[in-house]
Amino acid sequence: MRAITITSPGGPEVLQIAERPVPELKPDEVLIKVAAAGVNRPDIIQREGRYPAPPGVPADIPGLEVAGVVEQVGAEEKRWKPGDKVCALLAGGGYAEYVSVSGVQCLPVPQGLSFEEAASLPETFFTIWTNVFDRGRFKSGESFLVHGGTSGIGVAAIQMVKALGGRVYATAGTDEKCAYVEKLGATKGINYKKEDFAEVIKALEPKGLDIILDMIGGDYTPKNIALLATEGRLLIINAMAGATSQVDMMRVMVKRLTITGSTLRVRESSFKGAIAANLEKHVWPLVESKVIKPVVYKTFPLEQASEAHKLVESSEHIGKVVLTV
Repeated sequence: MRAITITSPGGPEVLQIAERPVPELKPDEVLIKVAAAGVNRPDIIQREGRYPAPPGVPADIPGLEVAGVVEQVGAEEKRWKPGDKVCALLAGGGYAEYVSVSGVQCLPVPQGLSFEEAASLPETFFTIWTNVFDRGRFKSGESFLVHGGTSGIGVAAIQMVKALGGRVYATAGTDEKCAYVEKLGATKGINYKKEDFAEVIKALEPKGLDIILDMIGGDYTPKNIALLATEGRLLIINAMAGATSQVDMMRVMVKRLTITGSTLRVRESSFKGAIAANLEKHVWPLVESKVIKPVVYKTFPLEQASEAHKLVESSEHIGKVVLTV
């Protein structure tokens, strides 16, 4: 099969097409003939040599989400059959013509969606569910801020939280992007290059925010903590501005805050399967009814994975970038 490989740690140019064996199938797995694969920032960090694949996962083939058609099923897999259209969360290996993955990590391609649209869903939707709804204990009526509102995570989080009863705010880097997040359902898009997001939020939510989903870290952390209401939750999923921050521990204690972080890639299949079940029950109907819509900014053929990485690194995109296989 054709696959995009990381020939050595480095820039986008180290991504090269190569021939690799089709993955072997374990008893609980399905073999998917890939039609499309999502591109995510963890792929870039892996390419740079800073995010190694877990044991048992191809070390040099990035890709955390795909959509395609089931070609084979393992002896213990009971739900899926050859010919089923699925999308799946992976621990790696998605930039390829075939992937094998535990059946519980698959979801049906939502009715009415293309493979490209379906491939843009798993990594972000699984991440948001486990952080905002499981760890963050989101409840309808709560206030929510997501940084990076036009990222893949951002456009999905805005729509999911809004659809399930939240009051949503988002930061973004241009006026155009702020207008877009408001179109998606955010009460207010805040241009962090022109305004102090903390001051804007204080005026809009004087009692504080219930939940903040943060992928920035660094000097955003003390501002996030100051913005949280009593019993507020700060959910950390990346630290693009730095992994160390100053934290006012007295403020954390007095307001009884929860600060939590997580990574999903290394978690066991049963954990990911539980998230998949919740998504299929609570979110997939909203996708099929078009209350929540995938946002695919641009697609590239598999051979142009390096160009896709350049676009994601530029942060010019709104939503997801997808490879077609």
